[in-house]
Amino acid sequence: MIKETLLEASAGTKASLDSCTPRRSTALLVLTGLWLIIFFAALFTPPLLDDADATHASAARHMALSGDLVTLRVNGIRYLEKAPLPYWLGALSFRLFGFNSFAAHLPQAIGVLLLALLGYYWAYRAFNARAAFYTGLATLTTVGVFLFTRYYIPEVLLSLFLAIALSCLLRSLNATTTQQSTDTRASFSPAVYAYTMWTALALAVLTKGLVALVFFFGAAIVYLALSGEYKNWRSLKPFTGILLFLVIAAPWHILAGLRNTGGMNGHGFFWFYFINEHVLRFLGRRYPKDYNKLPGYLFWSLHLVWLFPWSLFCGTLCRQAYLAFQRYRASNPAPVDETRTFYWQPYAVVVVGLILQNAFKIPYIFTLFLALILFLLHGLRRRQSNSPSGTPLLRVNTLAQRSTLLLSIFASLVLVFFSLSTNQEYYTFPAYLSMILLLAVALAHAEQTYSTDSGSRRWITVGHATFTVLGVAIAITLLYGLWTSRHLPIVPDIGDLLAHRGVGDYTLSMSGIFDLTGPSFAALRLPATLAAIAFLIGPAIAWFLRSQRRHLAASVAVALTATAFFIAAHIAFARFAPMLSSKSFADTIQQLEADHSISRENKVILFGDQSYGSSITFYLGRQVYLVNGRASSMLFGGTFPDAPPVFLTSEDLLTIWGKGERKLLFVPLEKRDTVDQLLGNHKVLLFESSGKALFTDRPLDYPSRTP
Repeated sequence: MIKETLLEASAGTKASLDSCTPRRSTALLVLTGLWLIIFFAALFTPPLLDDADATHASAARHMALSGDLVTLRVNGIRYLEKAPLPYWLGALSFRLFGFNSFAAHLPQAIGVLLLALLGYYWAYRAFNARAAFYTGLATLTTVGVFLFTRYYIPEVLLSLFLAIALSCLLRSLNATTTQQSTDTRASFSPAVYAYTMWTALALAVLTKGLVALVFFFGAAIVYLALSGEYKNWRSLKPFTGILLFLVIAAPWHILAGLRNTGGMNGHGFFWFYFINEHVLRFLGRRYPKDYNKLPGYLFWSLHLVWLFPWSLFCGTLCRQAYLAFQRYRASNPAPVDETRTFYWQPYAVVVVGLILQNAFKIPYIFTLFLALILFLLHGLRRRQSNSPSGTPLLRVNTLAQRSTLLLSIFASLVLVFFSLSTNQEYYTFPAYLSMILLLAVALAHAEQTYSTDSGSRRWITVGHATFTVLGVAIAITLLYGLWTSRHLPIVPDIGDLLAHRGVGDYTLSMSGIFDLTGPSFAALRLPATLAAIAFLIGPAIAWFLRSQRRHLAASVAVALTATAFFIAAHIAFARFAPMLSSKSFADTIQQLEADHSISRENKVILFGDQSYGSSITFYLGRQVYLVNGRASSMLFGGTFPDAPPVFLTSEDLLTIWGKGERKLLFVPLEKRDTVDQLLGNHKVLLFESSGKALFTDRPLDYPSRTP
C-alpha cells in the first residue's frame, strides 16, 4: 500500500484555481504596482531616524567615502558587530543617488520586491497560480514586512537569501529524482541549483552572520532525515559547494580579523563578532547587555499582528493540517501488538523541564518543543514499523509536499530559536515568507473546497468576521479621535504634543502609538481619516464578496484594505519624524553656518549615547563628540588604540564649555534635566523640537539672523 503523507492537503487544486486566476504577466504587473505604491513611494520620507536607522546609514556612508569595505565605522569608531553586505549595498546606493533617505532604504525596498517575486515563483511551481498570487499579495501587504522595512536593518535581505537557498535545495534534490516526481520542469541541472544554494547561503552569512547557517542547516538536516532524501546528498555538491561558500564568505571575515586587533582586554574582531555577538547574544550574556527579550506570550502572540491581515486565515491552515494528519493516521495504522512503553518519555521531558526551568533558568518552551518532537517521531516510527527497511519517515513525492515540509520545518526552527534567545520583534522576519506561503496555499485550497467543505467555509467566515469586527473597532477609535480633536489646530511638530509615556522604553516598534494625545491627534487627521475609511469599508466589502463566492475579489479586497492602511500609516509615520529623527537639528546647524550666525569652526557635541542623535552625525557628515557616550555600539570600538578622542565626561564638558571654538550641544529629551543641572543658565538655546534641544555656549555672531 502506498502511504499518504501529512502533506496532501494542497494536492489536486491547481487546474480549477488557475482558470480564474490572473495570468502570470498580469499577476506580476499587479504585484509590481503594489510594491511601487507601498514601498517605493515611501522611500522619500521621512528622513533617516535616530538609533539603528541613521547609525547603520552612517556606517555605509563611511564605506562610500573611504573605500574601506572591511571595517565598519560610525563617527570614526569601529563598528564590528555587523556583517558587511547591507552596508556594501548601502554604500553603492549612496554613490549612485547621494546621501539621503531614498538611497539608504532602496536596497531594502528592492529586497521586498524580490522576496515577493520569489514567493510567487516558488508557490507557482510547487502549488498553483492562485496560491502564488496570494503569496505575492500577502508578502507585500503584511504588517510585519511593511513595519520592519522602515528602518535600515538587514532582515529582509537575510530572508531573501535564505529563501533562495531553501528553494535551490529543493530544486537540486528534485532535479535529481525527477523520474520519481510529478514535477518534471527542472530548468537547469542539479549542479546549477546546488551552487546557487551555496552562493545564496554565503550571501546570507555576509548579511547577518552565522545565524544564517543555523537556520539553513537546521532546517535542511531535519528535512533530509524525515524525507529520506539524504540519499541524494551528492546532488548538493557539498565539497565543491563548501569551497565556493568559503571563497565568497571567508575573505571579509579573515580581513576583518586581521585589521581589527587589540581592543578591550586584548580582544579583537574574532572574539567580539563570533563569541560576543553570536554565542553570548544567544545566551543573553552579550557585552554590553543592551538587548531585551520579549515575554514568551507576547513573542508568540505578536506574530498574529506581524502577519495581519493574512493571519486571520490561520484557522484554515490549522484545519487542513489536522485533516492531513487524520488521513495519514487512517492510511498508516499502528501495529496492534506494539508496546506503549515509549509514551511516558515525553511526559518525563516535561517534568524534567520544570526542574531545569527553576534550577538553571532554561526556557520552558524548549522542553515543550522537545516533548512535541518526541511525540511526532514516535508516531512516525510506529507507523513505519511494518514498512520495508529504508522507507523514509515521511514520504514526500511532489514538489508541493516537499515545499510544505521544508517551509514548516524552517519556520518552526526560526520561531523556536528566537523564543530561546534574546530577541527583538523583527528577528523572526526570515520565517515570514514560509508562513505567508503556507497561509496562501491554505487559503487557496479552502476557496477550492468552500462549497463542499463546511469546515473550510466556517474558518474563512471566522476570518472575515474577525476582520470586520476589528475594522469597525479601529474605525470607531479613529473617528472618535478625529471628533474630539476637530476644533484643535494642527501643530507641525507632533512631538511637542505627545505624552512621552515610554511604554516598553520604546523598544517595541509601535511604542509611539501609546504616546498619542488629543492635541497630537489633530496632526494625524489625514492618515486617520484614510485608515478609518479603509477599515470601515474594506473588511465589509471583502466579506460580502466572499459570501457571493467571488473568492479572488474577496482576497484582493483584503490586500487593498491593507494597502490603504499602509499608505495612511506611512503618512502618520512621516508626521512623527520630528520625534523620531534629529535631521532638523543638523539642518539648523548648517543654516546657521550658511548665514554666518556661527562660525564653521565649531564643535558639535551630543549628550549621551550617539543613538540619541545619530541622524545628526549622518546629515552633518562629520565627526561629533559624545558626552558620557562610551556605551552600547560605541563601547567596544572605542577601546582600540586608534579610536578618535571623541568621548567626553560631564567634567570635560564643563571644562571646555565657553572656551575655544564655539560648542554646539545636542540634548535629547531624556537628558534635559541632567544638562540643566550641569550647565544651569550658562547656555543659549538655538533650536528645540519634540523635547530635544540644541544649545550653544555663547551668543550668536549675528543674532538678527537667528533661524
